[in-house]
Amino acid sequence: MIKTVLGIMAATVVVTAGNFTLKSNDLEGQLTKVQEFSGFGCNGQNLSPQLRWEDAPEGSKSFAVTMYDPDAPTGSGWWHWMVVNIPAKVHRLDTGASLKDMPKGAVEIINDYGKPGFGGACPPKGDKPHRYIFTVYALDVESLPVKAETNRPIVGFQINAHTIGKASIISYYVR
Repeated sequence: MIKTVLGIMAATVVVTAGNFTLKSNDLEGQLTKVQEFSGFGCNGQNLSPQLRWEDAPEGSKSFAVTMYDPDAPTGSGWWHWMVVNIPAKVHRLDTGASLKDMPKGAVEIINDYGKPGFGGACPPKGDKPHRYIFTVYALDVESLPVKAETNRPIVGFQINAHTIGKASIISYYVR
């Protein structure tokens, strides 16, 4: 029993070990009008940020990228962006790439606004600053069996079932 527990702990360390890092020229501590949604009471530019990742775990066969707001007053947060099936040779997404300049094969899932692609920040006016968590996942498969209209919890399940490493950036936004 103790050997099994230690083996599981060692495997977990290997999965999370390394220097896998997510960086951005666009994201600092605060999002701006550039990343604010256009609609739903907001009037931003709704441009997806530039993201780049380094030192992906060995065995990475594809990547997924998400943007999630755990502070949205929904009881379950808000999925602003989910991209899967980014080829292993790709290590960046440029500013405004969503729906315009995505890598071949990448699939942008319908976000919680009900549209595919990036849906920028749009917290309720007067609410506390919201956290926007951008995460890149290194996956052990070349592609996930999902389509743009696949239910977000199913996509999340597929991402988590195949994650061998992940890295995140947190930015804040208030209006």
